[in-house]
Parts: sequence; structure tokens; C-alpha cells
Amino acid sequence: MAAAAAALGGLGLLRARLRLAAAAAATSAALGPSGHRAPSLRGGVTAAALPSARRSYGSQAKEEEELRVRYLDDEHKGIVVLGLNRSHAKNALSKNLVKMMSKAVDALKSDKKVRTVVFRSEVPGIFCAGADLKERAKMHSSEVSSFVSRARATINELANLPVPTIAAIDGTALGGGLELALACDIRVAASSAKMGLVETKLAIIPGAGGTQRLPRTIGVSLAKELIFSARIVDGEEAKSIGLISHVVEQNEAGDAAYRRALALAKEFLPQGPVAMRVAKLAINQGMEVDLVTGLAIEEACYAQTIPTKDRIEGLLAFKEKRPPRYKGE
Repeated sequence: MAAAAAALGGLGLLRARLRLAAAAAATSAALGPSGHRAPSLRGGVTAAALPSARRSYGSQAKEEEELRVRYLDDEHKGIVVLGLNRSHAKNALSKNLVKMMSKAVDALKSDKKVRTVVFRSEVPGIFCAGADLKERAKMHSSEVSSFVSRARATINELANLPVPTIAAIDGTALGGGLELALACDIRVAASSAKMGLVETKLAIIPGAGGTQRLPRTIGVSLAKELIFSARIVDGEEAKSIGLISHVVEQNEAGDAAYRRALALAKEFLPQGPVAMRVAKLAINQGMEVDLVTGLAIEEACYAQTIPTKDRIEGLLAFKEKRPPRYKGE
């Protein structure tokens, strides 16, 4: 009885969230893709094929922007790249950068044209060094608490995006930088990348989800070991412990993880958009409850895909032996 009650409660919450998600999905963003065309890919992503179309909020992208938002075109259409760009501060999370990230994520979650989000660094050799400690040193204690809360909320918003998210780690990801990557669905890293939650060295603890997402990713005991020791691991070790899904050898351009992330994101594009969003919701919600409740959540999510136009198109395309033409409906 208790499990059934829990399942019903979970379903009620799920249906409410699904209604909100459906309403958000019905609101199409007015922005359209821009930028020059990227050449076709053959057997993977080449340097010449890396997209460079840009879009910013209220103005054209500028070199000094701390966060670059790129809506890709052609065969990458549907992929959005968020690029950290604070070279002078090793992409450390400042108040302004966190504000820009929050604004970008807020725009993405209501844009049904977005199929996958890739989070990367535009700065060679670094993903994100964590919080901007120089800026924090100038803050009053009350400001620090407010900033950490805002950063935590922004990273949670990233984790709750309805579409798949991929972190491309081509350099160092420490503290809040690794917490940012942990909030993504999938992590890809170069073998030379360095990752760790090092906050205990500063007599504090991870404050933007690290104590919760790391054990859910690699297991409780190992997560404790890494946090207690403030240990830093490279890409190979990160792959061996399950911290990342893919490890690649770094290339001369320093963007091997980004290229792998793009290739992975491209694999997601042919799938039904509604199914992708509902699958992510089912997995995320199901991982937080017992199996019985999780199966009830799966049932409710599956029901959301039955009446969609995409499902009808998928079955028709299968019958006609052609690629489906999904519209996210």
C-alpha cells in the first residue's frame, strides 16, 4: 500500500511537470539559426567542420563575452553550444558569468527547436577552475551565501533542461567546474584533462551539487574518498571510475573532447524529440525513487508519447523504409 501511495504521489507530481513541460514546448523561440555554413562531415568531425555560428542575447556575439551561445546549422542543426570564455580568470565562475549562464539556460528550456546542448570551454587547456576566489574575497559573508545559492540554482537549472546535455572537458575542471560538468547528462573528456572536487583544501565543501551528484555518479564510497582527499584525476582515471562516459586523446587544436561531444550529439538528432525529452524525465525521476514507483513513472511517461504526431511519423517512416521527419510534436 505504501509503495502504491508513493507511486500515485510520484505520478501526480510527474503529470504536473509534464503539463508544464508540454506548455513550455508549445512556445517556440522566435530566434532562427545564423552564421556561416559548416562543411559536411564524413566519418566524424573534422577541424574544418567545427561549427562557428553564434548567437547572443540582445546583441551580436563579441570577443569579450564570457559566455558564447552558438546555435549550429546544417547537419548539426538542433545542437546548441554554450562556451565558457573567461580566459583571464580560467573560466572561474563569477557573478556575471553565473547570471549569463542562468539567462542562457532559461532561454533554452522553452525552445523546442533545441535538441541537444553541449557545454564546453572556449579557452585552451581549461574547462572551469571553479568559483572566482578573487571576486569572492571581496564579498561580504552574506554575499557569498547568496552567490553560492545562485550558482547552485543555475547548475540545477542546467541539470533540469529537458534535452540531453553533454559536457566537453578539454582541460581542467575543478570545484564548481566539475559540479557544472556533473549536472550534464553525459561527460566527455580528453585524457589530459584534470578533474576534482578540491573544496576541502579550502576548509569548505562542494556547494553546487558536488556532494550529491558525485556519489550518484561513481558511488558513495569512492565519492567520499575523492572529496575527503581533494584528489585530482586525469581523463583516463575518470573514465575508469565512471566519472565520464568517454575519454579521447587530446589533439593539437586542444578540442578533442568537444569534437567527440559533437559527434555524440549528432547521434541524438535523428531520434523523436518528444521521446527524448520524456525519456530523460523518466530516467531522472525514476532514479530518485524505488523501483515500483519508477516503473509507474515510466508508464506515465510512455503514455505521453502515444498521442504525438512524431510517433505517427516514426511508424509511417518505418513502414515506408525512410528516415523520419520529426517536428517535435
